[in-house]
Amino acid sequence: MKGQSRLDQIMDYLKGHNLVTVDQLVTAISASPATIRRDLIKLDREGVISRTHGGVTLNRFIPEQPTTSEKIQRNLVEKQAIAREAAALVKAGDAVVLDAGTTMLELARQLTHLPLRVITADLHIALFLSGFRQIEVTIIGGRIDDSSQSCIGEHGRRLLRTIHPDIAFVSCNSWSLEKGITTPTEEKAGLKQDLLINARRRVLLADSSKYGSWSLFCVTPLQALTEVITDGRLSEEAQAQLREQHFQLMLANP
Repeated sequence: MKGQSRLDQIMDYLKGHNLVTVDQLVTAISASPATIRRDLIKLDREGVISRTHGGVTLNRFIPEQPTTSEKIQRNLVEKQAIAREAAALVKAGDAVVLDAGTTMLELARQLTHLPLRVITADLHIALFLSGFRQIEVTIIGGRIDDSSQSCIGEHGRRLLRTIHPDIAFVSCNSWSLEKGITTPTEEKAGLKQDLLINARRRVLLADSSKYGSWSLFCVTPLQALTEVITDGRLSEEAQAQLREQHFQLMLANP
């Protein structure tokens, strides 16, 4: 089994159990104890889990942002399904803001057939879309964040505050009904707030594995959004709670 697929299986198992042991994971994942321990060390370093003498539990507090290379293959099928659902909201001629991140890159790949104006903070997205003549690409500029390879800082925020896009798509590493969209740094939170502020439609793209987790800084409550697009693996209880809100919940299935 590929390493990232195994990590996803470990995460799925942890979501359904409060506290698990290495032996339980060995049985559930069909991997050796040494392999499971290496995977747990990696997840612990990322801040995803907490390791105790009694076993391992999911850490729903995200202290720092994972790098793009760490995220690129995680929940890829779900991200692609979310991107397809999001692309259906975009029509020819729209001005669209794309946040940074791997889900946003999947969305960019779904938009190449349309004439659009795209504003983004993400270097990967800007470079990719610049190869399509019918798409006008603006990168917000500023200092480059080495973990996400995207622009941060006041320069880009000033630009975002002056535009009025048809749709702003925002991404995150943690979201919940109680705490909204959150991020580990104040700088990222401010940028995402400005990304959303003037948009006619404000759309969150986030896979279900991130639901119920949180970081230190709040970007916005979910109630400030017009749509939330996630995958069908979100629990039925969470789905029911989110459907009671003013925004539209959209579930993407692979």
